Amino acid sequence: MTPALPARRPPATPRRALLRRARTAVAALAACLLLLGVPAARAEAGAPPPMKDGFGLTQVGAATGSATNFVITVTTPQVAGEHTIRILLPAGYAADPAKRYPVLYFLHGASDNPSDPALAYPALTAAQSMITVIPDGGLRGWYTDWLDQGTAAGAQNWETFHLDQVVPFIDANLRTLTGRRSRAVGGLSMGGFGALHYAQDRPQLFGQVLTMSGANDLSANEMIIRGAVVATLTNVGTVLCGPSNGQPCGLDFGPTVSSDAIFGTPYPVFNADWRWNAADPASRMGLLADTGIAVYTGNGNGSAADMEFWAEGTAKRVKDRLDALHLTYHYVDYGDGAAWGPHCNGGHSPGCWAQDLVDYVPRLEAAFAAA
Repeated sequence: MTPALPARRPPATPRRALLRRARTAVAALAACLLLLGVPAARAEAGAPPPMKDGFGLTQVGAATGSATNFVITVTTPQVAGEHTIRILLPAGYAADPAKRYPVLYFLHGASDNPSDPALAYPALTAAQSMITVIPDGGLRGWYTDWLDQGTAAGAQNWETFHLDQVVPFIDANLRTLTGRRSRAVGGLSMGGFGALHYAQDRPQLFGQVLTMSGANDLSANEMIIRGAVVATLTNVGTVLCGPSNGQPCGLDFGPTVSSDAIFGTPYPVFNADWRWNAADPASRMGLLADTGIAVYTGNGNGSAADMEFWAEGTAKRVKDRLDALHLTYHYVDYGDGAAWGPHCNGGHSPGCWAQDLVDYVPRLEAAFAAA
């Protein structure tokens, strides 16, 4: 029997050659990225930091997005359904594991959701010295624990969800500075009301508050704003929804509920609307005596058909109250938006809110740094 020949090893070239070729390819890719103006360090995006469940929040699935702009989904017994939270981290967050950051809680408007990347406004993503958290406020949650928890919408304890669950959850999972002077709350439209409401209800939590085009007045002096809140509850606008083409209608706010669901009856008869008056931010500005305050508004070009026309009225009432209390604040009424940026028309619109944040974010970062 002829002895078997020893098996031949493949040439030694492939492994080393492949490594050399891989290194060459990576170097070539980095060079291309540099020529395109893309830093080589960003060629490989990192993953979002791990987040542990707690404080009544249970995560559903994995986070989506990049290491510095990502969305998690949570459930809580406090609010029916699943809820997204968008988190924006400074670019250097991972590079310095010892550094801690102040936090802005940014509250969106009605019919919006943090899963929408448009809510990560450029001025927020460009911030280098703070974390921004954008929690789900529902299509019409109004940043309040509803009076009626037995509606078709299910549990609706939005204030408890945000202040007793989301805030400590963020502090436990991210490197935050936890003093009130290192924590701000701000928002637009419905979220502008929410920001003032939260800062007034929990002054020990927030050292800075921002309202942009906010529903800043719920008193009987501003029945149009009350009407807007009621319209989101009763879904009266759905009659204006055209063919969906598979897209949700911005005037459909979910299951129809009673006009009394959040604050009780909105009708000012024999003080039956007292809960609306008690929640009115404009009449509670004295609670913000030790808080940095910023108010932004346009004028809707003088058209009552634009919600900004009415938002300006509530902003002016807030300003009058602050003046009467001799409190300091930052107030901007950019009118028709002509001098407020190329994408602002003075209306209730993202183009104006983006410019508001261009003005506000550096001010907030400076206030955080001073604190």
